[in-house]
Amino acid sequence: MKLKEYLKLNKISNKEFSKLIGITPVSLSRYISGERIPEKEIVLKIFEFTHGSVSPDDFYFQKKNTQEFDSDQLILINQMSKQLKNGSKKALAKTITLVESKLKKDKLLVQKIFEKFKVNNNTVRIGITGVPGVGKSTFIESLGLFLIQKSHKVAVLAIDPSSKESGGSILGDKTRMEKLSINPLAFIRPSPSDGHLGGVAKKTHESILCLEEAGYDIIFVETMGVGQAETAVYDMVDIFLVLLLPSGGDELQGIKKGIIELADLIIVNKADNDLKKAAEITQREYRNAIQITGKPRKDHEIDVLMCSSLKSEGFNEIWDFVLNFVNKQKKNKKFYENRESQKTKWMWNSVSNNVNEIISNEIVRNKFILKIKEKVKNKNINIFQASELIIDYFIKNKF
Repeated sequence: MKLKEYLKLNKISNKEFSKLIGITPVSLSRYISGERIPEKEIVLKIFEFTHGSVSPDDFYFQKKNTQEFDSDQLILINQMSKQLKNGSKKALAKTITLVESKLKKDKLLVQKIFEKFKVNNNTVRIGITGVPGVGKSTFIESLGLFLIQKSHKVAVLAIDPSSKESGGSILGDKTRMEKLSINPLAFIRPSPSDGHLGGVAKKTHESILCLEEAGYDIIFVETMGVGQAETAVYDMVDIFLVLLLPSGGDELQGIKKGIIELADLIIVNKADNDLKKAAEITQREYRNAIQITGKPRKDHEIDVLMCSSLKSEGFNEIWDFVLNFVNKQKKNKKFYENRESQKTKWMWNSVSNNVNEIISNEIVRNKFILKIKEKVKNKNINIFQASELIIDYFIKNKF
């Protein structure tokens, strides 16, 4: 039984009950609304005073979205869910906008919409990274159009870096993929990274689920390509492609162990015209390097292929590799294990994002934290002591 129900049933006011357990009426109101979870000692007191009617589970496992949806909102949610399922681009764009929103009311709507989603393991999630100028957008557009000809529906999540100063981003990938963006079987969504490491946006996982619900079976996740922790991308896709520029000579030193460990397939792009020979040299050097370093993973062999995105050459070989890779992963159950593992990682990522959001909001206005900052500035305490004090404060008062 919820505490609110217990008090109403027994005709006990908030003021009376708060006095019984030794807290303020304001704190009790926050516990009842779910705005704050009481400390262990308070929970046990409530359990004791209510003779077990209100158990600890009623606090620790209560749904935070206690807000009830009215009939109009429920109709809207059902309409959006139905339109999304039918492949409406407008509903899809609106849902992803809600996903990216930081407003509490939007988050509640998203949770309700996501309740209607079903697991879809018939899609292929492809992560693509590479240094700026390697031609990621041109590659995705050409490969996307190639796949549409094979009766696939293609979606692109293109992540743009956010400015640290303004928080804004260029979001120009639609202009770089003109042909793909106007194709009725394609959907391109540029999203700001919002300062998130790993070359992906905070809500990339949720956006992927929205795209799958809307019927897109091939989903590209294009990273910023700035050399940050690409592990974040690897942990949310089924296959990870690394694009390279053609370059001859002593490029063997450019073979980074990290890239080899993460890549499922290495592709030398721009293998055309004057760069064709340099591309062949790069392909040969990387293949040799893989042979020298040994297989990075036991479950499959990495290959190095070439393509020309401008001339749409080499895509048959690339797609054959992707299909063989995914089919092999499904056959040995690795595909399904990876997706289950990714769910757990995404859950913790969501927890981390929410905690960071709470902390960020408190840093600028919380009197206790401002005092700690002042003490560090005046060298009254060191940063390690300050960190412990702030963590302790959040554990006791916020989580």
